[in-house]
Amino acid sequence: MPMTDELVNAVAGGGGAEVLGFQRLSAGFERLLAGWSVAGPLAYVEAEHFGGVGEERAVVWAGGGLVPGPLDAPVKRRFSRPVGPVSQALRRLGARRRLGGDEFDAVGLDRHRWTDGWAASGAG
Repeated sequence: MPMTDELVNAVAGGGGAEVLGFQRLSAGFERLLAGWSVAGPLAYVEAEHFGGVGEERAVVWAGGGLVPGPLDAPVKRRFSRPVGPVSQALRRLGARRRLGGDEFDAVGLDRHRWTDGWAASGAG
């Protein structure tokens, strides 16, 4: 679900301060996400890329708590390419990469480059 300004304002819950090092994750929304994760794991991610360079940050909750997080740096496993934080979070949710791609691409997050594009498409 794209985090538009309207959605951020609606879920801030009076706690506008950023938590866990994210730019748009409020304390109120973090509590909601932790609660919702009792029903099943979920992730919150932020990514900003331009010209192939950028940064990502992700966190996963399950059973009401963090599993571990937040993720903010790529990891490299022996004989493989680095796996970014968003792909790490998606992997924890069960996504599997395809040959030549990563979890980010496998779930279709590469379809839009900007949050506004996601919001306008109705996809999420």
